[in-house]
Amino acid sequence: QAQLQESGGGLVQPGGSLRLSCLVSESIFRLYRLGWYRQAPGSQRELVATITTVGTTRYSDSVKGRFTISRDNPKNTVYLQMNGLKPEDTAVYYCNGHRDYDMDYWGKGTLVTVSS
Repeated sequence: QAQLQESGGGLVQPGGSLRLSCLVSESIFRLYRLGWYRQAPGSQRELVATITTVGTTRYSDSVKGRFTISRDNPKNTVYLQMNGLKPEDTAVYYCNGHRDYDMDYWGKGTLVTVSS
């Protein structure tokens, strides 16, 4: 069973919204910092947003004010609400679990395409 499983990607017009979900295994959800990364074609994977176990959030400058990361503790799910989408947001979005001195966990990714 996958440790992290993303859903919610798709095709959206510029200016539109999408919400990504990531179902996380319980142990990772409780102990790891969770985050969203993305990788556009021909580019390196980059951080989008992270949220700690106590809810502290961090965003890349490119999405600050447009994207919101949140976690639903009873559902072991982390969300990425994306508003004001731009064509440059087009990428495969990956869910991540990170803890210092331990391995990172990754989902398989979900594709977001912003195009008219």
